[in-house]
Order: sequence, then C-alpha cells, then structure tokens
Amino acid sequence: MSSQAAQSVTNYARGASHQFSGPTDPAADAHWPSGQVRKGFFTDTSICIGCKACEVACKEWNHNPRDGDLELTGWSYDNTQSLGASTWRHVAFIEQDRERIEQARESGRKLVDLGMPAVRPSGSSSGEGRAAYRDQDVTPPDTPEFRWLMASDVCKHCTHAGCLDVCPTGALFRTEFGSVVVQDDVCNGCGTCVAGCPFGVIERRSDGTAAPTTRSGEKKGEQPDVPKRGVAQKCTLCYDRLVDGETPACAKTCPTTSIKFGDHPDLVETARDRVHQLHEEGLTEARLYGANELDGVGGTGAMFLLLDEPETYGLPPDPRVPTADLPVMFRRAGLAAAGMLAGAAVAFLGGGR
Repeated sequence: MSSQAAQSVTNYARGASHQFSGPTDPAADAHWPSGQVRKGFFTDTSICIGCKACEVACKEWNHNPRDGDLELTGWSYDNTQSLGASTWRHVAFIEQDRERIEQARESGRKLVDLGMPAVRPSGSSSGEGRAAYRDQDVTPPDTPEFRWLMASDVCKHCTHAGCLDVCPTGALFRTEFGSVVVQDDVCNGCGTCVAGCPFGVIERRSDGTAAPTTRSGEKKGEQPDVPKRGVAQKCTLCYDRLVDGETPACAKTCPTTSIKFGDHPDLVETARDRVHQLHEEGLTEARLYGANELDGVGGTGAMFLLLDEPETYGLPPDPRVPTADLPVMFRRAGLAAAGMLAGAAVAFLGGGR
C-alpha cells in the first residue's frame, strides 16, 4: 500500500463523520489535510475529433491489456464499445441524421427556457438571464444532413462515489486530489463496487473473451497476458502522475484540447462559459453533464459538454449513488424496530393479565 493510500485509510479510521449526499469537498470529507484543490476533467465533446489518442495514451501509460479478440463491432468506428477494467478512456462514435439533430436542439432550447445557469450573464438574476437570451439572435446554423457525436468517456470520480462507499475491503480510497483509486493488492474481486457504480464504469478484469484460446501472443486468435485478472480496475485520474505534478496522460495527448485537466472549480467556470458561447452561436443543444453538485452523486470530478441528451451517450440522465439514502433507511429501520419492540411489550404485558 502506498503512503498516500495508508494516509487515507488512517483518516477514515479516525471515525469522523462521512457525508453520503449533497455538496461537499470529497478530499476534506475523507479527512485529508486542507490545501490541495480538487482536480478533474472537463471534456468538451463539441471539439472532439474521435482520434482516440486519449485511449491509446491511457492504455500505454497504465499498461492496460487489449479488450477481447480484436473484433469489429459494426458500431460506426467504435470497436471498444464501452469503458471497462482494461479500457479507462472510451471514445464513442454516435451517428445522427437531420431529424435527431433538430430534436437535440429543441430539447436544448427547453433547458434554456427553464433558466439553465450557463446562459445567465454574470451579475444578473435568472429572469434577467432568460430575457437576455431571448433578445439574442440564436438562429441555429444550417442543420447538417448527418453528423457524428464523438465523446471521450471516463470514470466520473464522483463527489459521492458508490464504489468507494460499498467496498468491504478498503481497496478503494479517496485521494488528496478528490479522485477515487483502486488498490489492486487489496481488492479481493468481490464485485460489490461494480453494482455500486451508477455509471457502470468499474469492472473486474478478465481476458475479454467468452472462450479463451490456448495460444499465447498479441495476434488475433491468441491470448495476451492479462495482469491483475479478477481484480476491479478503473481510471485513477493518473494518480501516479498527479503526485509528481504531471498532467494525466489522456489530457496531455489530446490534440484539440477537448479533454481539459485542472482545478475543479476553474473547470466548472470554463465549462459554463463554453456552453454560453455555443448558445450564442445558435447551438442550443449544448448542455453540461456532471457540474450540478445537487444531483444524485453530488456532482462529478469529470464533467462533459454534451450535444444531445445524456442517454444518447449512454449516460444516466439522473445518476444517484446507492448509498445516498442510507441515513433515511437507518432512521426508518430504527423506527420500525422500535415499533416492533413496543408492540411486543404491549402484547406481553396485555397477555399477563
């Protein structure tokens, strides 16, 4: 176990309160000493070109094996399909026709009419923001006949991480940067964290094939050596690079700056400014995902600018950490137990007369 991980485990063992929902500083909630600003990603899908440089850089830096047997999926140019134990960055290719593009813009306009924070000028009220938006010329550009939505997905490093809260061994820990990391030497492969993630990000590592071959090698039909098999794995926000003051590999290699890395509060402002800019250009379909600290996971460390509904990208529209309701459940269980005891006492006393 690293010294940083040991420090985090020690902090949890002190017995201070742990918050399960609502806005909070996740590193402070894990009782790290103050001073380190939370780090995160902002992925602007509007400028992603689908080059997959982030996927390659992630695999190379983390020595992650390939997934499966090099099969073509037929899903446009997306052959990795989803995030997994060996794919910590996944670039999706989503094909859309004119009708779907118009629907995306219409749904975006409805969000703007509801007072979406990103379109409110600084220093003005939400009502003033909506009025200012209506006064602008937001005629959308010509709707294309076809487009690809390209988006580089990654672990969200939730403010309230379900995988972290349900892990029975302490294999997952919260770093001083606010990210969530798996200690593969502590993980027992139980898979509880897999069920606890509302985004379906974390998985246990396998060889990626239904019927493993006996031949060893890297070519099609051969089985590569798969390290840490059976152990839960996911993005670490390049924790080993962060402790050395380096940028995560995916953000470092992104040629269009679609993946931005930095202090989380600064990224939130950057993301909102970018959405406002796109709205002024008539791209009303632009919206933020993960920047709302009042959602079911307390906001995420990895935020996204989307050009359609979250479901289009395979993201849950209203993610909720499964442990958010624990305090209410415990209170109700306590009340139920008290009621049962009271009923038993009444029955006992009444039966003795």
